[in-house]
Amino acid sequence: MSSKKFLILYISLSLFAWDGFSQQKLSKKERKQQKNEALASRYFIEGTKQMNLGDLEKAFFYLQKSEELSPDEPAINYKIAEVYTRANQPEKALPFALKAVELDDENKYYALMVAEIYTNLKQPLKAADILDRLTADGESNQQYNLDLASILLNAGEFDRALVVLDRAEEYYGIMEPITVQKQRIYLRNNNLAKAIEEGERLIEARPGNPNYVLGLVEILYNNNLVDDALNLVNEEISKYPNQPELQMAAHSLLKEKGQIQKSNEYLIRAFASPDLDPEVKSRAFVSLLNEFKTPEREILLDSLAGFMIKTEPANATIFEALGEREAKNGKQEEARNYFKRSLDLNAKNAKLLEQIILGSFGENPDFQEAEKYTTMGVDEFPKNPEFWFYDGIVKSAVKKDSAAVESLNKAIELNANKNPQLDQVAFGSLASSLYNLGKKDSAFQFFEKALVLNPNDEQVLNNYAYFLSLEKKDLEKAKTMSEKVIKKFPDNGTFLDTYAWVLFQLGDYEGAKKYMAQALEFESKPSGVMLEHYGDILYHLGDKNEAISFWKKAADSPEASEKLPLKIKEGKYHE
Repeated sequence: MSSKKFLILYISLSLFAWDGFSQQKLSKKERKQQKNEALASRYFIEGTKQMNLGDLEKAFFYLQKSEELSPDEPAINYKIAEVYTRANQPEKALPFALKAVELDDENKYYALMVAEIYTNLKQPLKAADILDRLTADGESNQQYNLDLASILLNAGEFDRALVVLDRAEEYYGIMEPITVQKQRIYLRNNNLAKAIEEGERLIEARPGNPNYVLGLVEILYNNNLVDDALNLVNEEISKYPNQPELQMAAHSLLKEKGQIQKSNEYLIRAFASPDLDPEVKSRAFVSLLNEFKTPEREILLDSLAGFMIKTEPANATIFEALGEREAKNGKQEEARNYFKRSLDLNAKNAKLLEQIILGSFGENPDFQEAEKYTTMGVDEFPKNPEFWFYDGIVKSAVKKDSAAVESLNKAIELNANKNPQLDQVAFGSLASSLYNLGKKDSAFQFFEKALVLNPNDEQVLNNYAYFLSLEKKDLEKAKTMSEKVIKKFPDNGTFLDTYAWVLFQLGDYEGAKKYMAQALEFESKPSGVMLEHYGDILYHLGDKNEAISFWKKAADSPEASEKLPLKIKEGKYHE
């Protein structure tokens, strides 16, 4: 029974009731067969419905029941094969698909299903044989030649693929995808002349398309036929003088031949065109930056830069290229300004974002501005642990400790131990933020984790020692860590301040004074914390007046402690 007849029977049985007289004329066997066919049709329709809804398990259940009642119905076998194919079980799909073809060898969709299954089973030549039979049968199935050619190419059957591509070209006409595949086969077979001929046919069939010209130019150039490539480009430019892609090709070929002045003339003409892809302009501009610096090159770059800004006033790649030039010339601030303009237009540039962020961590870091770009980084690249790490570091620096903890934890999670250095620095920064949030035990645990990865990290050692001194906890351990740091950095005011404060908590006021005095000496603008600490030390040494003097110096600083006004007012130390 054909599929069409199968469905018509179901509709007829659904819409019309058989009268008693008609049923009496049917035998018992015929009535049972008719009932089975109707039931099989219902199961078939329900199975098809469930498959369309995406429930493959239910679809198979109903289709299997349908097949049990009508095992020789090709449409049912085809649908079961389709269910198995969608479930990625081609080996189970194949028997049903083959049976569908056996029962109805004129249905091309059944044959195409078998071909698809053979492809999934890594048996491309069997799939090719099926498509070959389809496409060899008149005009109706010629659209499958491209699929057949693709299978043959992947299977390494290049000569057969060439025959099929010729057949496809007869059906579709000369087309770039077909031409390119034929050229690849000819080049593989060392038949350069035929590959060139194919390129010429495409250019002739589709005049005015520079991409087809460039495709042939590439073949000529790669086979050391530079003069032929240049003649082709010049011929096309004479026909189409306003195609900047051809002018760029002329620039490259003339440069290859050493005709620099003429090459640059074509380059300038191309850059002056608003039709040239900004990406092409940017790549060419950056390529020039890597050449030997000469006055002539700088004049050329000035000219090209002017055209880029004029023709592309709001393009991210153009601003990035201009920034690269400033960076090469050592003008970092100008470079950063261009890079920022580029990111404002297109934030999906991980390399540039990282460059801007890291540049913010210089001698005079601007963490407020850096936060804008770290936020941009985590928004645009949420699976990149580095951007979460940078965001956590910056937020910690601007005292947004809760947000810092969140970002640093995310960085550690995404890093998944792949980059131990990231983990180590993240642990240290996370510890500092946790301490600031009052989670001191967790903070000390993360300091320990950081030191396991790098026992000599001066920032971790310093911060850990300082926080221990504030808690008056493990002071000998704090002293050992801080001492290790100042031996390596004897002129760092921050590190000396920590060591002095550890000594203060240990009751070594003379030692504390010595190192705090050195800390103040090495700092051009001592922090309020350091000034207050020095006042505290002097007070414990009995120099009350000098202590008050330093407390007053610290009074204008936002870093001073809450007890500082009381110290000044009462003239005595308060913890």
